[in-house]
Amino acid sequence: MARTRIISGLVGLVLLIGVLYMGSVVLGIVVSIIAAIGLYEFYNSISNTKGIHPIKIVGYLSIVPLFVLGLQSTGWYNIDLGIMTGISVCLIIFVSMASIVFGHKKYNIVDACATVFGIAYIPFLMSFLIMLRNMDNGNILIWLIFIGAWGTDTLAYTFGRLFGKRKIIPEISPKKTLAGALGGILGCTLLMVIYGIVVNNYFNLDITYFTLILLGLLCGVISQIGDWAASAIKRYVNVKDFGNIMPGHGGVLDRFDSILFVAPVIYYVLALFIK
Repeated sequence: MARTRIISGLVGLVLLIGVLYMGSVVLGIVVSIIAAIGLYEFYNSISNTKGIHPIKIVGYLSIVPLFVLGLQSTGWYNIDLGIMTGISVCLIIFVSMASIVFGHKKYNIVDACATVFGIAYIPFLMSFLIMLRNMDNGNILIWLIFIGAWGTDTLAYTFGRLFGKRKIIPEISPKKTLAGALGGILGCTLLMVIYGIVVNNYFNLDITYFTLILLGLLCGVISQIGDWAASAIKRYVNVKDFGNIMPGHGGVLDRFDSILFVAPVIYYVLALFIK
């Protein structure tokens, strides 16, 4: 299992580097596909175990704005993010509520709420990957998301194995320890500072130490909350993994749970502190 996990992880890393190198259009397409798979995993999990019937067509249509964001870098059009977000939210609410009216024999308000939550949790949060890539120097800055998510996860696991004794929330995630959590936060902060020094020196960026430390602390915390939140959902629906698309890693949501939370944090901190 460990060998399968390592091989699968290396293949995924190579694909990730290729996708990010090829630009926003390819990233938009890939993120849209990943979001669709993530929605399928989420809707499938809650419908199979809790008898909830998400309005899946509404969920899958919510992925269209991701394509729009990805193609925006081509210069074919320019859409205000606020307007596009507002229109998307209104349409999602209107169509979901219309579904429980005209399809009242199949759907109810719980189904509509589950549908909208899935959209907010997966496509909406994933959209920040594309928006960050569309920023100036986005091809460099986007790596902060993966450092913040996977760096925290790796260092939390390492510190937990070496020093972990006191459990944090064993009812949700029995292997997570206080030492692991603190190690993940401190490790993430260190990785952010190191990456910032490298890109400042070699790519003429100007990310301040304050910004890097703030990113490290925030991502070190929020990344682990994202991981625990996914674990809480899996506990509720009584599944070990959301899927098995990545051998040794589970499904899309199992691998991207932290990234979903880290991406908007990185985007807004950089938008506020980098001019």
